[in-house]
Amino acid sequence: MAASVRGRLMNQSKQSGRPFQELLTYFAMERFLFRLSQSPYADRFVLKGALMFAVWGAPQSRATRDIDLLAHAENSVDAMTEIMRSVCEQSVAEDGIVFLPETVKGIVIKEDSDYEGVRVTFVATIQNARVPMQIDIGFGDVIHPSATAIVYPGMLDFETPELSGYPRETVIAEKFEAMTQLGQLNSRMKDFYDILILSRQFDFDGKTLSTAIKMTFANARPRFKPSRSG
Repeated sequence: MAASVRGRLMNQSKQSGRPFQELLTYFAMERFLFRLSQSPYADRFVLKGALMFAVWGAPQSRATRDIDLLAHAENSVDAMTEIMRSVCEQSVAEDGIVFLPETVKGIVIKEDSDYEGVRVTFVATIQNARVPMQIDIGFGDVIHPSATAIVYPGMLDFETPELSGYPRETVIAEKFEAMTQLGQLNSRMKDFYDILILSRQFDFDGKTLSTAIKMTFANARPRFKPSRSG
C-alpha cells in the first residue's frame, strides 16, 4: 500500500508540477486529520488556518507545512502531546502512512506578541520517505458564527476527514486583529493576501462579519497562556 501511495503522489507531482515533498506533506496532514476525526478527541478541536482554504476551494498565498487547530481542552503541553500521540496510534483502514507516536514532542509557542499556544511535532513515514509533522494548537479563541461541519478534500481515494472548521468570518477577524495589534511587527503579508482572496471569492453578511471582528478584538487580551505541565 505504501509503495502504491508514494507512486501515485509522485505521478501527481509530475503532472501538476508541485514538489513531491509538498504533496507528501499535504497527504500526511490529510491522513492525520482523518485519524483525528475518527478519534475520541474529534469534538475537542476545530480546524483553522491555511488548510481551511483547501476546504473552501480558495487559492492559498503559499504552501503550508503545519496544521492549525483550536482546542477545547486543557491548555498544557503534556495534555496536547498525550492527545496527539493517541491520534497517531488511532486505528484506521490502511492508507499507506504511519505516524510514529514515539517521536511526538511538544513545546509552548509564542509566534508573535499576542498569540500563545502549543506546538506538537512528530514524524510520519510513507514507505521509506520521512515526513516531518507540525501541529500548532491555540486556546480560548472566540468563533462567530459557530464552527461548521466540514469535509476536508482527499488527494487520493481514501475516506476523507469530517470535522469542525472555522467560519470565514472568524478567519478574517483574526487576521484583521493581527494587522492592527501588531502593526509593523506583522511581517506576514499572507494575511493581507488572504483577506483579499476571501473578500473577492465569497459574499459576507456585514452584520455577521462585524460581530465576528468585535468579538475577536474583545477577546484579544488576555490570551490563555499554556502551562508546561498538566
